[in-house]
Amino acid sequence: MSRPRSAAARGASGGARAAGRPGVFVQSPRSDIFVALLGVALGAMVLGCLLLVLILQRYEFTTKAAALFTQPANTTLVALSENSEHSFSVRL
Repeated sequence: MSRPRSAAARGASGGARAAGRPGVFVQSPRSDIFVALLGVALGAMVLGCLLLVLILQRYEFTTKAAALFTQPANTTLVALSENSEHSFSVRL
């Protein structure tokens, strides 16, 4: 194990910076395109939430749906199967 050098041996410029912070100096990683894409995705989600709130504000934040209960599709299928001479088959 080596002994630490004195501040005078390191020089004036390097010694003043390194003496204040103990440990090994490691450069922080640089941002790349994926960090920028994360920012774009976060902005899109915030914008989407804002637009959703603006749309719900039109309806005074009520989400109860009132729909008519009708079954035209089932009735049509039964009528077609009763009046048809051909049998129906489903192919997947």
